[in-house]
Amino acid sequence: MRAHPRHSWRHTIVASALVLVGIGFIASGSILIAVMAAPVPDIASFANRQVDQSTKIYDRTGQVLLYDYNRDARREVIPLSEISPNAIQATIATEDSSFYEHGGIRFTSILRAMIVDALGGALAQGGSTITQQVVKNTLLTNEKSIVRKIHEWVLAIKLEQVYTKDQIIETYLNNVPYGGTLYGIEAASEAFFGIPAKDLSVSESAYLAAMIQAPTYYSPNGTHRADLDARKDFVLDRMRTLGFLKDDEYARAKQETVSFAPAGHNSIIAPHFVFYILNQIESTYGARALTSGLKVTTTLDADLQVKAESIVNQYALENVKNFNASNAALVAIDPGTGQILSMVGSRDFFDSSIDGQYNAALALRQPGSTMKPFAYALALLKGYTRDTIVFDVPTQFSTSCRPSETTNSTSPCYAPDNYDGKFRGPMTFETALAQSINIPAIKVVYLAGVANVINLAKSFGLTSLGSAAQYGLTLVLGGGEVRLLDLTGAYATFANDGIRNSVTGILSVEDTRGSVLEQYVPQRMQVVPSSVARDISGMLSDAQARLPEYPLDSPLSFQGYDVAVKTGTTNDTRDAWVIGYTPSVAVGVWVGNNNNTPMVKSVAGFIAAPMWHEAMAYALSKYPKTYFGESDGIPSSVPPMLRGNWYIPDAQGNIVPHSLLYWTDKNNPRGAPLSNPAQDPQFYYWEYGISAWYASHPNLFTSGIQLPVPLSAETPLVQP
Repeated sequence: MRAHPRHSWRHTIVASALVLVGIGFIASGSILIAVMAAPVPDIASFANRQVDQSTKIYDRTGQVLLYDYNRDARREVIPLSEISPNAIQATIATEDSSFYEHGGIRFTSILRAMIVDALGGALAQGGSTITQQVVKNTLLTNEKSIVRKIHEWVLAIKLEQVYTKDQIIETYLNNVPYGGTLYGIEAASEAFFGIPAKDLSVSESAYLAAMIQAPTYYSPNGTHRADLDARKDFVLDRMRTLGFLKDDEYARAKQETVSFAPAGHNSIIAPHFVFYILNQIESTYGARALTSGLKVTTTLDADLQVKAESIVNQYALENVKNFNASNAALVAIDPGTGQILSMVGSRDFFDSSIDGQYNAALALRQPGSTMKPFAYALALLKGYTRDTIVFDVPTQFSTSCRPSETTNSTSPCYAPDNYDGKFRGPMTFETALAQSINIPAIKVVYLAGVANVINLAKSFGLTSLGSAAQYGLTLVLGGGEVRLLDLTGAYATFANDGIRNSVTGILSVEDTRGSVLEQYVPQRMQVVPSSVARDISGMLSDAQARLPEYPLDSPLSFQGYDVAVKTGTTNDTRDAWVIGYTPSVAVGVWVGNNNNTPMVKSVAGFIAAPMWHEAMAYALSKYPKTYFGESDGIPSSVPPMLRGNWYIPDAQGNIVPHSLLYWTDKNNPRGAPLSNPAQDPQFYYWEYGISAWYASHPNLFTSGIQLPVPLSAETPLVQP
């Protein structure tokens, strides 16, 4: 007789429970036997322990030492009485809330870890007590195995049998790493706050406790300050929950303003890049790996880095006077590999007046017009061409307003301007992109689809972008936020014939025995066809197409070289960008203020281009002179407007200017036009803009072109 499903399910639960209980008894028995035989560790060995294995960070040659992580290790051993109770409580609240109750290990945590690790096939579960961490960080290796884990449990129990809780927490706080060369709470307190550990306030203590989990990631001098602040608040919440803080004490601590002292001048090359690498090592191998004697060979070109730092510093200081722009960042990437050749996160890492240790190359900022090439690339992918005609005329894009409201941008209307307030009439995709004209770019986004453009940009590596609903058609005017590192990597994809290489800063990681833990392996993905990438490169490298916006001898041009380049400036001039590339190197520059205050209103061609030009010129002198591949020709079979011809006669032989929506199916531009283009919600808006523009510019017409009859200002919102 077949068992009832409910009874079968209960049987499974009971059987599983018995197995878990059995595992628990076996584990407990094994631990107890091992405890009886284990030697007692000497508590003095913890306090007197010295870090003697130094992780070294090298440039791409493996010869230039960028940073010796532990060379100047700082540790000051102090008694527990010299450590603020706030710091002790904050640490216990975060790392081991039952520290004073357990006997070295928590059996529930061990059992849970064993079950999850067994199911996941790894020994990676946390839940270690402070006692276990003392043992793990001082007596044992980084090896992940059940044998090493049992040793940890055994020694933790034995340690608790011999030493008091105060001795163990004192040892822990004197040895725990706080990032860089800082070991122990006294060294950390002096380095970060300039005070001894006995004087730490509640909020300062919470910050130090917050750093323990991942000292490099949560460094106050890094780019994750918001995450550090959030974790500090988590520590305070735990302290209140556990009764360490009363409600009024908690409220005061939450409101307390804490100032961190700037990091000192250590012997370090490329500091922003070095800490970017250290954060990656910590994320991959754990914080303790940074003290295990690793040799990390990076992708950095030390010579280019030194030159780039000098260039950024020089021009950033000039920009303070000329544009009220206090900071700048630069990234250089090898398009063929995705390897980072240079990373400059500020004009001066050690300049506290601009928060110089903040890495602006990793900061999320609005990209301005540097988003436009991704929209044009998708349009090309759909079948449009670089010679496609699009009209730069005043246009109302909101279907909640009338087509005639071509100057109304009050919500819900949307009738944007170009940066100079001018309108140029018919333009090719190439000239519109080269001159960074807004109205054509918005129309291109509409033709391609906002969501589609975002998805394409994400496939290029701009994963910080949100959804189409967040930006709408404003995407190509700087909606969204991106990182300079990601944006430069995305442009490097165009340079590499549409093949994206994941951006990386590490060539290899070796342990003290010379065993290779990690080695660079290319991660390549064809994002767009080579024909599309070459078209974009051709459009962005055409100095003639930039006229008259930029002269032929502007900072965007290099005589005798194929250099594609795009500028971008946000409407409020808070961010200025120049991203450019050859097949050999991509260089991106950002200029602005870390606090997001506006600069003097100008364009990136003046603010950021001179800095970018000098950096690119030096890179061109170092790397092979290369040229972009030839793009495909435009077949004669495609519609005239895709071949640059907008002088198209209608059925009566009259030449009347119309928009792309009139002549093409936007989803199949090389196919037959739609029988009723008016079904497109934007149709009358684009047609009205063209009609009104030409009616007001009769002197632009040549013989044989007939003026269209302007659409009525009372054109209904919903057309038949």
